[in-house]
Amino acid sequence: MRILHTADWHVGKVLKGRARTDEHTKVLGEIVRVAERERPDLVVVAGDLYDTAAPNADAVRLVTRALSALRRTGAEVVALAGNHDNGGQVEALRSWAEAAGVRLVGLVANGPEHHLLTGATGGGEPWRLVALPFLSQRHVVRAAEMFELSLSEASQTYADWVRRLIARLTEPFEAGGPAVNLLTTHLTVSGGSLGGGERDAHTVFAYHVPPSAFPASCHYVALGHLHRQQEIPGPCPIRYSGSPLHVDFGEEANEPAVLLVDVTPSTPARVTPVPVTSARPLRTVRGTLEELARVAEQHDGAWLRVLVRERPRVGLREEVQALLPDALEVRVDPDFAAPDDDQRPRPARSGRTARELFAAYLEERGHDDQPVRDLFDRLYDEVS
Repeated sequence: MRILHTADWHVGKVLKGRARTDEHTKVLGEIVRVAERERPDLVVVAGDLYDTAAPNADAVRLVTRALSALRRTGAEVVALAGNHDNGGQVEALRSWAEAAGVRLVGLVANGPEHHLLTGATGGGEPWRLVALPFLSQRHVVRAAEMFELSLSEASQTYADWVRRLIARLTEPFEAGGPAVNLLTTHLTVSGGSLGGGERDAHTVFAYHVPPSAFPASCHYVALGHLHRQQEIPGPCPIRYSGSPLHVDFGEEANEPAVLLVDVTPSTPARVTPVPVTSARPLRTVRGTLEELARVAEQHDGAWLRVLVRERPRVGLREEVQALLPDALEVRVDPDFAAPDDDQRPRPARSGRTARELFAAYLEERGHDDQPVRDLFDRLYDEVS
């Protein structure tokens, strides 16, 4: 069978005040065209459909239309909630999803049978998919209780609980047979590399799960959460698809893609990344105004984070944005910032005027700017 694995759409993302709805529309349209061309039997969206737990109407409309379009390609479609999603809100779309033929998993249900989805390819090959949405530390214990797992050891770690849940959910895999056994979830697996835009609170060590949590009887594990496409060594094929666009600055080295997975019960999964190129890349540039002017001549349309190698002064940001209108963030390069050293000696204040003290402060902070001094003088004259 053939699987299209994607995750971490983050629809509704606003980057430095700039909405990215148009980019998401193009990206999801490109993913649909990949599905139309490659004809997968199953599409898996492994969490973080939205960028926020309270998506606006445009974001919901875009996600539901994309899922419907993927279903119309003839593929089965399964999508689950990630840590950015509101699981209850995802579940609230179940009536629409059932009518559209899409399977949504937003919350942990009352028993393991609700998370074991089954189907068959057009050629009659059966498959089984365990779909487990993101679980916080708080909810993973509640899920364990639902599945009647032992609570005798109150000090169990997050990884222990998730391991137990996965073991219970994948029990049918051990029976073997002709089915392709699949698992999808949204979490951090030890050994994975962060992509630069994940929420830190859900990627710290307490939320890591070892690759050994996934059984060897699983033919493919489709993960979401880390934004960098990567393979995790383990007892079975374990992959992050990464995000299909750069979600935030820091993800510049990522290669946005979806994964095509061809697998049978008797052959290893063969994974083929398919690049997704519709979104504007994110890039960090550094330089003086003169150097940034040369950057502007070669600009390729990326959204920019600019680190200016100049001393701070009034109007510097505006000068940079005049050169680079796509600069969403402008900061002075840390190399040009004054050192923050509270131990350095301070000049005496006695006998110095307010103007002299303010001028000394500006110079000390690396912001020796005559227009700021003039403004201080005018304001000081008004109030003194």
